[in-house]
Amino acid sequence: MPTYRIAWLPGDGIGNDVMEAARLVLDALKLDAQYVHGDIGWEFWRTEGDAFPERTIELLKNVDAAMFGAITSKPVKAAEAELVPELKGKGLVYRSPIVRMRQLFDLYVCLRPCKAYPGNSLNYRNGIDLVVFRENTEDLYSGVEFSPVPDKLRDILKELAKPFAHFADLPGDQYAITCKINTKKGSERIIRAAFEHAARYGYKKVTVIHKANVVRATEGLFLEIGKQVAKEFPGIQMDDANIDAICMWLLKDPDKYGVLVATNMFGDIVSDLCAQMVGGLGFGCSGNIGEELAVFEPTHGSAPKYAGQNKVNPIATILAARMMLDWLGEKQKAERLETAVAAVIAEGKVRTYDMGGSSSTVDMAKAIVAKL
Repeated sequence: MPTYRIAWLPGDGIGNDVMEAARLVLDALKLDAQYVHGDIGWEFWRTEGDAFPERTIELLKNVDAAMFGAITSKPVKAAEAELVPELKGKGLVYRSPIVRMRQLFDLYVCLRPCKAYPGNSLNYRNGIDLVVFRENTEDLYSGVEFSPVPDKLRDILKELAKPFAHFADLPGDQYAITCKINTKKGSERIIRAAFEHAARYGYKKVTVIHKANVVRATEGLFLEIGKQVAKEFPGIQMDDANIDAICMWLLKDPDKYGVLVATNMFGDIVSDLCAQMVGGLGFGCSGNIGEELAVFEPTHGSAPKYAGQNKVNPIATILAARMMLDWLGEKQKAERLETAVAAVIAEGKVRTYDMGGSSSTVDMAKAIVAKL
């Protein structure tokens, strides 16, 4: 039997293109794995009313890891409009499959390394080596939302929250509420994971990102727990920064930062900024990591206009495969793969359109295979 059983979730749009490229590289590395296809994505929402079918959930309960491509997501009304006729009007509500996956399997660490590889002319600055730890299961992505707002909820908020008086007289269909939920447990474990990573890989500082000066309850909780956890790691400096300020400071002095940790929404924002600083989303890899399962993906979307054109940059997905190898304990293969990626970028002969070239998705994958 193969050593590893890996769920293979291409999704839709360019997810299929970049996953095909990643498979070429993994096969060249001779990873002893069985790749098991899983259904996920927009077509399953449209035809079944569920973009993350139960059969795929069951698959993920019986694998060592998963590779995920990309999926299309649309607002609620647009999503309902695309359902097949027999599913319309049945009260089905679209939910992001990746958000559901993170919560269902408690993939609480979203790990996003952002590294500048020499030779990539789109790097903001050579030498950037940042790692973002994004809490992955709570915050504004918790899925607790109201639109329209029920009268019962309005009355409770009128009683408990004085600032709500500004909205209290609005009819329920004239506003919406999304709950930002952050727990002590969720905050502590993501911050601890960031400090442990810094200690393991020699980073000197962890920056806790927040907006505690305005969002005092939830972001204040996150900052306070950051200070508590930092006391257990006396060899690592802790600093903190507001989300708006850190976006400015990262652009100004990226070399002053190493490991960044944030709540879900702010982690999403700052990780995209960091990805652009090292070349764009074509280089943005990500790991959704829990105690029992990890799912690895590029951070870009499904880009439907490029689907099937064999055009987009697969490096983000290939670097996500490198993260998967590392997580599985295949350290040597992970190092070989990253070395090959770095060599292709440094050589500069094969470049996809976002790198200023005209090479195809498969061209890039084959060039990396050749360097192996």
